[in-house]
Amino acid sequence: MSHNSKTVMQNSEGRLYDLIAQRLLPNANKDEIDQRIWDLFGEEWCVMMTDLAGFSRRVAEYGIIHFLQTIYESERLLLPVIEQHEGFLLKTDGDSFLVIFRKPQKALQCALVMQQILISYNEAKLEQERVHLCVGLGFGKILRVGNTEVFGAEVNAACKLGEDVAKQGETLVTGAFQQACADFAGVTYQKLEHAPAGASAAYKVIPT
Repeated sequence: MSHNSKTVMQNSEGRLYDLIAQRLLPNANKDEIDQRIWDLFGEEWCVMMTDLAGFSRRVAEYGIIHFLQTIYESERLLLPVIEQHEGFLLKTDGDSFLVIFRKPQKALQCALVMQQILISYNEAKLEQERVHLCVGLGFGKILRVGNTEVFGAEVNAACKLGEDVAKQGETLVTGAFQQACADFAGVTYQKLEHAPAGASAAYKVIPT
């Protein structure tokens, strides 16, 4: 991270936590402070959370070197796709990517391309060498603080869908995301029985 980026992050975090400290004071006008926070940091973004299916099991079975190899391959294959679709990689956490996009259509196209690339990649690999992707997508107004932190209901829902709910090869989206991409060509949506907290509904994306 560059010096300027660190300064932006520190300044952003400082302003946010100053306001939160004010919110904790006796008789604080929380509604007014909350509005100031949203005015400062509130932005509309699509949030993508990815995860690799069966990763923990494979680490236990094949060891840490295999763990590093799989992460390396996932980054080599998928990060260029994110960049090509105007995504911003905020952070990586083990086998997961947290990415934001201005346009949900770009995010959905990115997810479809990533899944297809891995289908082709896996065809020539032994099972233990394959990379299986899970994707969660949300869309709406979130708090973006500095260059690496995002907060909000759609962030939480996308993370839950991508990390905990999606199975290998699946792309799951929130109701807000599905509404934004309802007319997206080449896919249909299958509604899930349960939606993660903070989302009105959740859907599985089915390429047609």
